[in-house]
Amino acid sequence: MDIEVKELKERMDKKEALNIIDVREIWEYEEANIGAKNIPLATLPNHLSEFEDWKSKEVIIHCKSGRRSAQAQQFMKQNGFENVRNLTGGIDAYLADLPD
Repeated sequence: MDIEVKELKERMDKKEALNIIDVREIWEYEEANIGAKNIPLATLPNHLSEFEDWKSKEVIIHCKSGRRSAQAQQFMKQNGFENVRNLTGGIDAYLADLPD
Protein backbone atom coordinates (compact mmCIF):
# COMPACT_ATOMS: atom_id res chain seq x y z
CA MET A 1 0.00 0.00 0.00
CA ASP A 2 1.31 3.41 -0.91
CA ILE A 3 0.94 6.77 0.80
CA GLU A 4 0.20 9.99 -1.05
CA VAL A 5 2.11 13.23 -0.41
CA LYS A 6 -1.03 14.96 0.88
CA GLU A 7 -1.62 12.34 3.58
CA LEU A 8 2.02 12.34 4.66
CA LYS A 9 2.13 16.14 4.90
CA GLU A 10 -1.10 16.25 6.91
CA ARG A 11 0.25 13.71 9.35
CA MET A 12 3.61 15.50 9.60
CA ASP A 13 1.80 18.80 10.22
CA LYS A 14 -0.04 17.11 13.11
CA LYS A 15 3.36 16.12 14.51
CA GLU A 16 2.52 12.42 14.39
CA ALA A 17 5.34 10.10 15.37
CA LEU A 18 6.15 8.50 12.02
CA ASN A 19 8.68 5.84 11.08
CA ILE A 20 10.16 7.15 7.82
CA ILE A 21 13.16 5.77 5.94
CA ASP A 22 14.78 7.62 3.03
CA VAL A 23 16.56 5.09 0.78
CA ARG A 24 18.35 7.67 -1.40
CA GLU A 25 22.12 8.06 -1.42
CA ILE A 26 23.71 10.24 1.27
CA TRP A 27 24.49 13.07 -1.18
CA GLU A 28 20.83 13.15 -2.30
CA TYR A 29 19.67 13.26 1.30
CA GLU A 30 22.03 16.15 2.02
CA GLU A 31 20.50 18.16 -0.87
CA ALA A 32 16.94 17.88 0.48
CA ASN A 33 15.28 15.78 3.15
CA ILE A 34 12.18 15.63 5.30
CA GLY A 35 13.93 14.42 8.43
CA ALA A 36 13.65 10.70 7.71
CA LYS A 37 16.31 8.17 8.68
CA ASN A 38 18.71 7.92 5.71
CA ILE A 39 19.57 4.33 4.79
CA PRO A 40 20.69 4.04 1.13
CA LEU A 41 18.90 1.17 -0.61
CA ALA A 42 22.10 -0.85 -1.19
CA THR A 43 22.82 -0.85 2.55
CA LEU A 44 19.26 -1.57 3.74
CA PRO A 45 19.86 -5.32 4.28
CA ASN A 46 22.68 -4.45 6.70
CA HIS A 47 20.36 -2.23 8.76
CA LEU A 48 17.17 -4.29 9.08
CA SER A 49 18.05 -5.41 12.60
CA GLU A 50 17.91 -1.74 13.69
CA PHE A 51 14.21 -1.73 12.86
CA GLU A 52 13.10 -5.00 14.46
CA ASP A 53 10.64 -3.16 16.72
CA TRP A 54 9.01 -1.61 13.62
CA LYS A 55 7.94 -4.99 12.15
CA SER A 56 4.31 -4.58 13.24
CA LYS A 57 4.27 -0.77 12.93
CA GLU A 58 3.67 1.44 9.92
CA VAL A 59 6.91 2.21 8.08
CA ILE A 60 6.99 4.84 5.32
CA ILE A 61 9.73 4.51 2.70
CA HIS A 62 10.70 7.18 0.19
CA CYS A 63 13.35 7.94 -2.41
CA LYS A 64 13.59 10.44 -5.26
CA SER A 65 10.72 9.22 -7.44
CA GLY A 66 9.36 6.03 -5.87
CA ARG A 67 11.30 3.31 -7.70
CA ARG A 68 13.99 2.54 -5.14
CA SER A 69 11.53 2.86 -2.30
CA ALA A 70 9.24 0.33 -4.03
CA GLN A 71 12.19 -2.10 -4.03
CA ALA A 72 12.84 -1.36 -0.36
CA GLN A 73 9.15 -1.83 0.41
CA GLN A 74 9.14 -5.26 -1.23
CA PHE A 75 12.37 -6.27 0.53
CA MET A 76 11.07 -5.23 3.94
CA LYS A 77 7.79 -7.08 3.41
CA GLN A 78 9.74 -10.22 2.49
CA ASN A 79 11.60 -9.82 5.77
CA GLY A 80 8.53 -9.69 8.00
CA PHE A 81 7.58 -6.02 8.05
CA GLU A 82 3.79 -5.97 7.99
CA ASN A 83 2.85 -2.39 7.07
CA VAL A 84 5.38 -0.78 4.73
CA ARG A 85 4.11 2.15 2.65
CA ASN A 86 5.85 3.75 -0.32
CA LEU A 87 5.58 7.53 -0.81
CA THR A 88 4.00 7.95 -4.23
CA GLY A 89 6.27 10.08 -6.42
CA GLY A 90 9.01 10.25 -3.77
CA ILE A 91 10.61 13.43 -2.56
CA ASP A 92 10.20 14.95 -6.03
CA ALA A 93 6.43 14.88 -5.55
CA TYR A 94 6.76 16.06 -1.96
CA LEU A 95 8.85 19.09 -2.92
CA ALA A 96 6.65 19.87 -5.94
CA ASP A 97 3.68 20.08 -3.59
CA LEU A 98 5.24 22.76 -1.37
CA PRO A 99 3.60 26.19 -1.50
CA ASP A 100 5.47 28.81 -3.53
